[in-house]
Amino acid sequence: MMKVLAADGISPKGISLLEKDYEVVVKDKISAEELLDTIGEYDALLVRSASKVTAEVIDRAKNLKIIGRAGVGVDNIDIPAATAKGIIVINSPGGNTIAATEHTMAMMLALARNIPIANETMQKGEWNRKKYVGVELRGKTLGVIGMGRIGSGVAKRAMAFEMEVIAYDPYINEERAKALGVTIGTLDEVIERSDFITVHMPLTKDTKGMLGAAEMKRMKKGVRLVNCARGGIIEEEALAEAVKSGQVAGAAIDVFTSEPVGLDHPLVGVPGIILTPHLGASTVEAQIGVSVDVAEGVKAALSGEPVMTAVNMAPVSREVMRVVSPYLKLAERLGGLAVGLAEGPVESVEVTYKGEITDVSTGLLTTAVTKGLLNPVMESEVNYVNAPSLAKERGIEVSERKVKESKHFESLVEVHVVAGGKKLSVAGTLFGTEARIVRVNKFRVDVDPHARILVCPHINRPGIIGHVGTLLGAKGINISGMEVGKTDIEGMNLMVLTVDGAIDEATLAEVKKVDGIKDAKLVDFEHI
Repeated sequence: MMKVLAADGISPKGISLLEKDYEVVVKDKISAEELLDTIGEYDALLVRSASKVTAEVIDRAKNLKIIGRAGVGVDNIDIPAATAKGIIVINSPGGNTIAATEHTMAMMLALARNIPIANETMQKGEWNRKKYVGVELRGKTLGVIGMGRIGSGVAKRAMAFEMEVIAYDPYINEERAKALGVTIGTLDEVIERSDFITVHMPLTKDTKGMLGAAEMKRMKKGVRLVNCARGGIIEEEALAEAVKSGQVAGAAIDVFTSEPVGLDHPLVGVPGIILTPHLGASTVEAQIGVSVDVAEGVKAALSGEPVMTAVNMAPVSREVMRVVSPYLKLAERLGGLAVGLAEGPVESVEVTYKGEITDVSTGLLTTAVTKGLLNPVMESEVNYVNAPSLAKERGIEVSERKVKESKHFESLVEVHVVAGGKKLSVAGTLFGTEARIVRVNKFRVDVDPHARILVCPHINRPGIIGHVGTLLGAKGINISGMEVGKTDIEGMNLMVLTVDGAIDEATLAEVKKVDGIKDAKLVDFEHI
């Protein structure tokens, strides 16, 4: 049974989902040393923000197939190291969206109305009603830096408070901005025009320190800043000085460059700055949501299925996944069939999509074809993460093409391969939800690729098919299905036999010697 390590306090709801199928070991507080010593035992690892999944941890992870981050940020995981080893890294981009959005609004309101300090002094018996006069959100301009799920949610709620929202996000277009009801501006415009500024960007080399001393000097005097995204986007020392000088009226910060924060931190003890200990995702609902999300992702990955929330492969929306998921097994098996028929090393692969399937992104299907192509010839496991890079390492050129028209099928997937200097092609479609191979080179067939198939081009004359059937029967090999391919090539046919048992090399050699058989290739789909 596969083993899963759940670290850092994963919600029991997610753990219970995994315990139905896997052995789950829960270690809410695991040291770096223990993680290094034990990671080799596990097939999956679930973490939050405390555990650091370094390159050294990944190097020792002999069986690890997936790392699940119960949350959005994956700063604590060495993604390049995981990708190089073919380990899927997933997160839960939507599980804590509402929690983080609401915490941002709470911080903004607390900042505007001086709630923390008013409460603190009240608890000491003071009544400072005039001292802690606040400001209203209504009529103020909110600058939102980053319009992803959380930034968009904050903008929506801010507009309910009758705030004007100006947003900076290099990846949002005017049409999307219009639908959200926000004005798009440059970073400089957001900095200079806003009364409140909230950041919702990932921490990257481009966003680190993006709001520093120089930017704060250009802000409106009395601006208020909120950061519930990632520590380091706002320069902490510069912020402390700006608040002390009065250039920035106040700040509400939930995330820090280094956590936990000690008394020597530059933001601690500065009047006007509200601090919370990374509470953005800390709601009962969010903790359940992110744990269930990653648990479902782990189950999919350990079953060999693609995961929508993988961060080290192209993301796939639920809508696209709904369309392409029935084609995944077909795509893999077309790749496996192509390499099984190839004579010599594969040089290039072109996947052509025809018909209705062209309406959605087909990148995942192309990866599935590549996975199926490489799995039979690779010693190490090939998956949806490492398949593209493995193909590139081997000099295999992978491309895709789309043709809107499909003459005979609603949707058709064609795989064209050049191997050993020769071209070959296979094609498949779905009959309802069942995968079917409908063409091998120029031969029209109807083959269920569920097990093993024996592919034999032969001269079109009586007795050949029966001879092969008799030969296999004498060896105790049952034929569960047979298809004779049709073609315009005069005098040639293609026999495709679905067989239940393994065919050894000696038997395969005997089949090839049958008079009229031009070749015989066994394709074992169960090992693709």
